[in-house]
Order: sequence, then structure tokens, then C-alpha cells
Amino acid sequence: MNPIRQQYLASVRTAVIKLGTQLLSDKEGQLDAAFIETVADQIALLRQRGIRVAVVSSGAIGAGLRELNLPKRPTDLAKLQAVAAVGQRRLMDVWAAAFARHKLPVAQILLTREDVDERGRFLNLRNTIGAIHELGAVPIINENDTVSTDELARISFGDNDILAAVVAHALRADLLVLLSVVDGILDAAGNPVRLIESVEAARELVRTEKSALGKGGFNSKLEAARQVTDFGEVMVVANGRMANVLPRLLEGEELGTLFAPAGKKISSRSRWIGSARPAGTVVVDDGAVKALVEKNKSLLPAGVMRVEGNFERGDVVTIVSTDGAAIARGLTNYAAGDVRRILGKKTQEVRAILVDAAYDEVVHRDNLVLT
Repeated sequence: MNPIRQQYLASVRTAVIKLGTQLLSDKEGQLDAAFIETVADQIALLRQRGIRVAVVSSGAIGAGLRELNLPKRPTDLAKLQAVAAVGQRRLMDVWAAAFARHKLPVAQILLTREDVDERGRFLNLRNTIGAIHELGAVPIINENDTVSTDELARISFGDNDILAAVVAHALRADLLVLLSVVDGILDAAGNPVRLIESVEAARELVRTEKSALGKGGFNSKLEAARQVTDFGEVMVVANGRMANVLPRLLEGEELGTLFAPAGKKISSRSRWIGSARPAGTVVVDDGAVKALVEKNKSLLPAGVMRVEGNFERGDVVTIVSTDGAAIARGLTNYAAGDVRRILGKKTQEVRAILVDAAYDEVVHRDNLVLT
């Protein structure tokens, strides 16, 4: 066993396991029930070891295509939603049958972006999954493709890799495992990279091809890794078809690619700020960047140069430098219109302009997460 792996994985108590469409499909492109049984066997073993597991399962549209005998994914939005609705029932039937062998019930959870973007829903998601675990069931989570697709970008995650990262944030999971059909991130020679300590350094290794059934690629996996490791947790990309891959990973065997934590663990509230989609953007000068990054200061109106979007007070906004680099996310004390009125102003000027509605900070440091 690898001592570095054991260091990161020995204390895992909550894990999120994501399986993609291609992994869940057999050679004919149909939902592979026999393979799903092997995954259920592994998860049941992890549960016996005291590890809580939430499953993020793709495959609804792929299953629906087979149920309806359709040769390919529809392009019409209504038909695509209908295929997902048919397939989701079939997908849950297969998962339920697989876990029934272990006398474990399953619980279906379908999510849209709005369930994460709203703080109350985000907290309810965590509470619901916690209750499912306490009742001895296994949560099976998927994006609600019946109302949330690429065409509805307003509420879509875009890929279940990102959905899995968001679920990991909600649960404060110690580990996110993305099971794929390849053995991790591959280098130029096609060999798996076993340890990645910098997501940015790994981007040059990424292959951009996507499967015919799936929406994601390694770019989405790297984005999921950035989100998880920035918040102090571990992510692994591994070949889901490898025998007993999950127990072997948790025992510290060197399989797949492990993304090491890039920072310290942060609070659930900060995780939500980092997970919710920003309602707008605040562009700041170099002085503000230095104050935020190096001095852990709040964002003051004097450092704001430009505002993009029409957000409201209390919304999550992205803070970017003049060259477009994302610096942080935070909860704004002001609506976009008010920020435009006070940008570049000093504190006394802000108070004179907004009077009783004035705050010293556009984003207070307690409501800010560096990215």
C-alpha cells in the first residue's frame, strides 16, 4: 500500500462516488445491470466499514434511449426531457435491484442548479441526505434532466462531475471519487499520473475527447478537482471497471489519479459560497487584489473598478482582477446599481451617497472565499 494514499484516505468517513454514462453502459450501449451489481457490492462493503456513501449516477438519458429503442440522443428539447424521464425510472430500478441483494433500500434525489444556488435548498439537501443515511438507505443522485439540460443553461450543472463536486460540498465529504473508463489522468505517453498536487499544472495533460453518451471530459473532471481540493478535500479519478476498485482505493492502493488537497478544510457556509453560481462580477484594481489575497482584507468600494450583471444584495458575486482572473467569491452587501454608484469611492464618500444604507465593505472578509 502507498503511504501517501493511506495518509489521505485512512480517515475518510463520507465519500461521494460518481459514475458516468459510458461506464454504466455495456458494449451494446445499454445499461449494464450486472456491472451496477458489482458497484453495489463494493459500496455495501464500505458501509460495513463505517463509511457513508452517496452515489451520483449518470445514465438516465442512455437508459431511456434503450427503453424507447431510439438510435441516438434527440436534439429536440421536449423529446430529450421525455427520454430522461423514461430512463430515470429504469436507472433507479437497476440500482434498487442491485442494493436489494444487501437488504439496502435506495433513495432517489434529482437536483437542479437552483437547489444549490439557494442557501436554504443547499442546507436542506445536506439534511435530507444525512437523514437518508441515518435510515440505512443509499442516496442515488442525478441531475434532473427532465427540466435541466444544456439548452436550459440557466439551471444546468452541465456535467455530473460538477454535480458530484457540489454534492461533496453539501455533505462536507472527505472524498470524491469519479469513476470513469480510464485509469485516471494520463501523461503524454499515455501512462496514468498517480498524484497531482496542482490542478493548474495538470491541465496540459488533459485530453478533450468526450464519449458519444456522456457530456463531460477531463476538463470537467479537473474543474471538479479544483473545487474539491480548494476546499481541503481529496478527489480520485479511477477506472470503475477495475475489480473492487473502491475498497482497494480506500485501503491505500495506488490506483487512478489522486488529487491532493490544495488548502485547509473550510466551513459549510464557505463551501456554499464557492458552489453557488455567481449572480454577477465585480472587477477590482491591483490594490484590492493584494488586500484580498495577501492581507485577508474585505473588499472596499475604493478598490472596485467595474460591475457586470444585475445582482441583488446578498447574492454571490465573483471578484476578478483587471486581467479577468477570478480572485474570490463572496456575498455582496450591495445591489449592482449601488455598487456602480460608489465604485472607486472612499468610505466617507460612500456614506454621504448612500446614507443609512451604507456599508464600509462591498464584500466583508467573513463572507468571502478566495479562489
